Amino acid sequence: MQLFKQLTIYLFICALFVSCGSDDSQTETPPLAARINPMLADPTIFEHNGTYYLYGTKNNPNIAGEGFLVYTSTDMENWEGPAGAHDGFAFKKGDGYGTTGFWAPQIFEHNGKFYMAYTANEQIAFAESNSPLGPFTNDGNALPSDGKQIDPYVFFDNGKVYLYHVKLADGNRIFVAEMENDLSAIKPSTLTECMHATKPWENTENLSWGVTEGPTVLKNGSTYYMLYSANDFRNKEYAVGYATADNPFGPWDKENNSPFISRQLLGYPGTGHGDVFYDASGSMHYVFHTHFSNSQVDPRKTAIIPISLQNGAFSIPSGSEIIWPLTE
Repeated sequence: MQLFKQLTIYLFICALFVSCGSDDSQTETPPLAARINPMLADPTIFEHNGTYYLYGTKNNPNIAGEGFLVYTSTDMENWEGPAGAHDGFAFKKGDGYGTTGFWAPQIFEHNGKFYMAYTANEQIAFAESNSPLGPFTNDGNALPSDGKQIDPYVFFDNGKVYLYHVKLADGNRIFVAEMENDLSAIKPSTLTECMHATKPWENTENLSWGVTEGPTVLKNGSTYYMLYSANDFRNKEYAVGYATADNPFGPWDKENNSPFISRQLLGYPGTGHGDVFYDASGSMHYVFHTHFSNSQVDPRKTAIIPISLQNGAFSIPSGSEIIWPLTE
């Protein structure tokens, strides 16, 4: 309740400021739009040496399908870019696998290199670089697969590498598999389904094609946590929940306080598909996207919210303010 009151006051003050220079046609969306990046969906933030690097799905119709732009910041509020090494892109079409559908990148450091796991042509590929700005490149091949798969998330644990991802078969279902150490392929015998849409909040329109997607996995003590999004991304009730397990393969128990990021809590439609990252003090944040407005999905907007993990439960700390990172 305290969070709701503070967010309401914050939005009201912003509304007074923006209304001075806006017409009624632009007040359908909450007026924080002036500080939101209007173009990045499925965002991720990678921190390295005090700099935050923001990547995501670019849904500007003028350059759709061109790759992954990257923006930089040292305070998570003032962003510069696009700053990628290839015309502003960290990965640009032609640098490796993919001709369309460049979605949901994840950046990580491994064996002295920077890697980008990403989706293109509804397949998963890996590219590498000497810098978070790129250019990330590969040999033009995707990971071997037996069907369509998207939304990769690479997780390291006890000397092993795991690929969490979404397979497009009878719904968007989250799977995990152990990977070869050189990241060249998964070990097919380890492929295991983690979850699909079963809870009422995960399929509010009762669609035959249920959606769980956008996994992020972390470990705290001996417990594994998976944050994920559910509902079709075009649904206003697209939201973020989490599940727990005692090993990387599960079984995953969905927590009863899910979703903990949603339209009901934040006041914005389509809140979801993001990633966890930490600021300089070690505090946890979640970067995600929202719909453009209450009546328009795209171009989706990027936002950041502090989150906490206390007593095994995720929540938004009382009094937290949303950070809307970038203006274009």
